[in-house]
Amino acid sequence: MLTLHGLNISNYYNKVKLALLEKGVPFAEQHVATRSKDEAVLSASPLGKVPFITTEKGSLCESQAIVEWIEATWPQPPLLPADPFAAAKVRELIIFIDWHLEVTARQLYGAAFFGGAPLSEANLERIRKQLEASIAAFKRLAKFSPYVAGDQFTMADCSAFNNLPVIGMATKAAFGEDLLVAGGVDYKPYIKLVSGRPSAQRVVADRKAAQAQG
Repeated sequence: MLTLHGLNISNYYNKVKLALLEKGVPFAEQHVATRSKDEAVLSASPLGKVPFITTEKGSLCESQAIVEWIEATWPQPPLLPADPFAAAKVRELIIFIDWHLEVTARQLYGAAFFGGAPLSEANLERIRKQLEASIAAFKRLAKFSPYVAGDQFTMADCSAFNNLPVIGMATKAAFGEDLLVAGGVDYKPYIKLVSGRPSAQRVVADRKAAQAQG
């Protein structure tokens, strides 16, 4: 059986988990801390990052590579449009969400969520400028009609549902305002919509249970 390794509080772990649940793929879960130095972990995820999966074919790391493999292996129900250009637009959105937004906002997480040292004013200013530019660009691409790429739930929603709220919380903690909302990205009704899906409800419930355990 496919096993998903990582943490239920990880947004990228939950990106993969949401895709698996949407597909109805049977899978097990194995708790693995990020940046593990265990040789068994490094053999599957050489940087010690989560998530990664183990399968009868071997292991696979990096959330987007995993989601793409899931889509190719279990094509129904689809998480990509059949039209190649429309599918490329979904992947384009994922790059903007995961790399231009989340990776930039991730620089705030230590101080915002984990008791890390406050960032310098210069660093905060740099990060804010990067985020504001990326949010303006994302706003041009995102549809929210009702899903992030249009009328179909796609793998872009697996990224957006798990990343946008974290970005919003981190920027509010760092800057006193949710930069997504301030930039005109009204994502909260979208999050409420996706939260009605059984797959999203499972992800949220498991995340909250993990957070309660500390």
